[in-house]
Amino acid sequence: MQATRLSRRSDGPRERIASSIDPVTEATERTSPPVVLRVLVYSDNANTRAQVISALGTRPHPDLPELEYLEVATGPVVIGHLDAGGIDLAVLDGEATPVGGMGIAKQLKDEIRDCPPILVLTGRPDDAWLANWSRAEASVPRPIDPIRLAEAVVALLRGSA
Repeated sequence: MQATRLSRRSDGPRERIASSIDPVTEATERTSPPVVLRVLVYSDNANTRAQVISALGTRPHPDLPELEYLEVATGPVVIGHLDAGGIDLAVLDGEATPVGGMGIAKQLKDEIRDCPPILVLTGRPDDAWLANWSRAEASVPRPIDPIRLAEAVVALLRGSA
């Protein structure tokens, strides 16, 4: 079945153009979720990065696509990746050194127009106000609770999808 598409020419009138694109296929392609969601995990500690990835797994919820992880150990690399785009969520270690995740979150939110959602890992539950100051959309305290982390990540990814 051929669909007819209207287009506007530079001189103003509309012209009918025959197209072999199926409207159902075209609509599905526009609204289909990505096959993979990219999650940046930042910490200077490889064990912390491994804990986050292990807690979330490849698919924290059946309604979401699979997760692909990008592990980062330095602040400038985090900024470079988020500035380049293609990241759906950033999980930042608020206790990382020499550059903490809360400071990076604040900088990213101030400098990147379409910054993806950010989750900050805090040193303790009472530090949630600092994560809020950094403009992170969510925070999870240590020790990392896999259920709490997954719930926060799923909520953020659903909101951005």
